[in-house]
Amino acid sequence: MRNLNGGLRRGGEFVAGHPAPKFARNWFRDPTLKGFCNHATRGHIRADLHRYLFAAQFARLKNQSPSLEHFPVALLPNHVNVAKAIVGTMFNDRFRVQFRGRPSTTVTSHISKDGHYFIHYDPAQCRSLTVREAARLQTFPDNYFFEGPRTAQYHQVGNAVPPLLAHQIARVVHELFL
Repeated sequence: MRNLNGGLRRGGEFVAGHPAPKFARNWFRDPTLKGFCNHATRGHIRADLHRYLFAAQFARLKNQSPSLEHFPVALLPNHVNVAKAIVGTMFNDRFRVQFRGRPSTTVTSHISKDGHYFIHYDPAQCRSLTVREAARLQTFPDNYFFEGPRTAQYHQVGNAVPPLLAHQIARVVHELFL
């Protein structure tokens, strides 16, 4: 996200505008609202920002999210399991880019710990997904407000049954009882 002066900004707890997805637009957008909430980015450590930039650019160029073996050695995290991950005996996709226009990976409550598995596809943004973006992936309408600290908000999103799926199941069950 960029501000009016061209510098990077970190979103906000309320952002004006109505950029609703094409899919189920009426489900997501509330015409009485003048924007949407819970769209502030989290802070990232510098080393992770470098990894996110690499991952998003790699995904853009290669049309796939990188595995750890694709990362330059200088960008590899200083973690006990990295060597095992590179040879494929542990998780080697710990930095995962979510592609625009493609199904996302499953949003879990682990998103509250870090954003490594939910990297924004645009290298210029160089960040993980906001609570609102994760909520959209889970099909929460834009008028749904998540309360509490950001970690708790991510937990709420990740622990939820996707509301649009729940709504569709409820309609089918309702029809069975008529």
